[in-house]
Amino acid sequence: MGDGNKNCFACCFTTTATSSSSTRLLFFAVPLILVSVIVFVLVPRTSTWVLISSLPSSSSSSSSSSSAAAATAANSSTVENFGAAVHAKQSEEVLETTVDVHGSLQEAAVLSDEADLNRSASPPLAVELAVTEIHELNETKEDSLNTSITGTLNATVSLNESFALPLKQSRQVRTRLDKLEAGLQRARSAIKQARNGSQLRDPDYVPIGPMYWDSKAFHRSYLEMEKQFKVFVYKEGEPPVFHDGPCKSIYSMEGNFIYQMDVDRNFQTKDPEKAHAFFLPFSVAKMVQFVYLRDSRDFSPIRRTVIDYVDLVAQKYPYWNRSFGADHFMLACHDWGPEASFSLPALQKNSIRALCNANTSEKFNPVKDVSIPEINLQTGKLTGLIGGPSPSRRPILAFFAGGVHGPIRPVLLEHWEGKDEDIKVHKYLPKGVNYYDMMRKSKYCICPSGYEVASPRIVEALYNGCVPVLISKSYVPPFSDVLRWKSFSVVVSVDDIPKLKEILTKISTSQYIRMQRRVLQVRRHFEFNSPPKRFDVFHMILHSIWLRRLNVRISDDHGVMAN
Repeated sequence: MGDGNKNCFACCFTTTATSSSSTRLLFFAVPLILVSVIVFVLVPRTSTWVLISSLPSSSSSSSSSSSAAAATAANSSTVENFGAAVHAKQSEEVLETTVDVHGSLQEAAVLSDEADLNRSASPPLAVELAVTEIHELNETKEDSLNTSITGTLNATVSLNESFALPLKQSRQVRTRLDKLEAGLQRARSAIKQARNGSQLRDPDYVPIGPMYWDSKAFHRSYLEMEKQFKVFVYKEGEPPVFHDGPCKSIYSMEGNFIYQMDVDRNFQTKDPEKAHAFFLPFSVAKMVQFVYLRDSRDFSPIRRTVIDYVDLVAQKYPYWNRSFGADHFMLACHDWGPEASFSLPALQKNSIRALCNANTSEKFNPVKDVSIPEINLQTGKLTGLIGGPSPSRRPILAFFAGGVHGPIRPVLLEHWEGKDEDIKVHKYLPKGVNYYDMMRKSKYCICPSGYEVASPRIVEALYNGCVPVLISKSYVPPFSDVLRWKSFSVVVSVDDIPKLKEILTKISTSQYIRMQRRVLQVRRHFEFNSPPKRFDVFHMILHSIWLRRLNVRISDDHGVMAN
């Protein structure tokens, strides 16, 4: 009986002790669990740690930490390479490249140095294959997450917790510039994908044919420009040197573009924070008229005007210094446009220069700069300037009439003036003969450079349905990033001027008819309209500037590099 009581007591004691131990354990465990639950609930689900873990891993990385570091470096980089030129096949077909929106800006740019019309070129502005993972992720979570990854994570695992959290989360609110750059990245991706997609529909015009390096990519790029491209026009400065320009002369594109940008409502933004590009609205032609001392050959007053203006906007706004001028552009049709840009090293080397005088021997850079057409609008309108008969009603093989200036025209006149009935070359037209009527009677219109490489005869030939014959040195034809000039023009070197008739007569009738039809199709891109119309010269100039802006990445910490 006593032993039984002892055993019963022992069992009771043991049970009691065990229960007490469990109570103590629960006493410590329950708060720990509650703390863990609270932490789990309060910590943001979109933390940097969660973002890193959800990023796609790199094929070259060996661990998740190295993938995170690579992603971080990619995001913090101010500029990502926008692509290198890919050599094209030597054929008449549309080039097989990563992105063929563009023609050759470096090789095909110097067309006058090559007489071979079938010389292949390399598209200069290839769109990048892949969108940066960070930008993709940020854009898909844009409405719910305004953070970007800025550093490597540090996480420790607690012995008392079932999961690890970063001790320090680096969260940076995306700036408006970040969002602008993300939009440009989406545009790059869309242009890249367009090449292998179906032809887009358009109520006004669908670019198609061998006149374009890649018609699908160009069309997508144009639509992306219409959708998002915004330009801020600096309001500083007074006419006539600023916000003004000639509209009824050989320099008419300079004045008309400045005017259209001042009144435009589609691309101009009043908020510089929304701008992709910034326009410096000075007129070089007006500087020559009002600032330059005639016959002095002293460019210092023009240079001082440009320097003072850039200094003014750089002190008043942060945008010039933020990008070192890389997202700024100027436009000039006067021969001294390049000279004016030399006033500031950053303006010449970094900024986008839209120039009629697109001469690579005078530091024109076709990757960064824009060649624009020289249009002689004596009345400010196109009335009576566009038209012309069919190819069968053009009895003259080739025609030129113009003054003798520059090194090329004397050679042309020496070999062909009054020497052949098929090649009509005149220093001065005979009395009673109309210049435009002669163009409309001719199959080919000879367009030699004068003192400067640009000539209004190129656009005049297109307006009158005449296939242009380009004779120049170091000239980049307008919109060469989009248009395949060799498909609708003839390029003749200066050395081959004596062989001009032989070169033209070797072009078959069927080939000439194809070229002439292409001239009629592409001339819409050179037509001036007021107000502007889609795909006309105003929009093509803007599109060329848009393409150059796509080729740079800019950040708020003064980071900028060309792709």
